[in-house]
Parts: sequence; structure tokens; C-alpha cells
Amino acid sequence: MHALGESAIADPEVVLYGARRDGVLVGIGALKRLDQHHAEIKSMHTSRGARGSGVGRAMVDHLLEVAAASGYRRVSLETGTMDGFVAARALYAGVGFIWCDPFAQYTDNPYSVCMSIEI
Repeated sequence: MHALGESAIADPEVVLYGARRDGVLVGIGALKRLDQHHAEIKSMHTSRGARGSGVGRAMVDHLLEVAAASGYRRVSLETGTMDGFVAARALYAGVGFIWCDPFAQYTDNPYSVCMSIEI
């Protein structure tokens, strides 16, 4: 699990989005430019109380729309292999992400899985 820290979120290659319900922040997601045609979904998180309500799916859909409008052809992500990430992996697979080889700085290891989608 490679979450973005404060300094990484300030990187001009990263755009952070928030989802609000009745003014309350219920989810976040970031899109990071890797190169002209490839972006990475970073820091996806839905608040505990909003889980299962479609916030995560709405955020992934939004990030993919932004990526397509920005001219990216591929979007990738890294997530954990532990039980706590089952729902995240199911969400990404349900959108069309498939497992892929490690990309960018990621390595093949038992704690991470990389996924990618062509858009």
C-alpha cells in the first residue's frame, strides 16, 4: 500500500478530488500523470459511514472521465492484497480494471497488486 503523503499530493502532476454528501467529505481520489498517455489512480478512500453507498464507484467513474478528457489512454493503480482490500479490488475489477505487471515505482511483492484499464 503506497498512499500519498502531503508533499506528494502537492505535486503538480497530481490532482486530488473530493466527494461530498450534504457538505460532508465522504470520499477522495487522486489522479497522477505518469506520462502523456498513462495516469495512475492514487489515494482512493471512502469514509467508513459511506462505504457501500456508491461513493467509491462514483469517484472511480469520475477519475476515468477526467483521464479520458485529459487524453490518457491507460489508467493504472496499485492496491493491497490483504483482506481489507477485497472490496477495493472488486470495485476496480467491476469497472474493468485487470491485473497487470508492476508499473512506475512498484515492484512485484506479496503485499501489492497492480491493475490497469485501457480507456
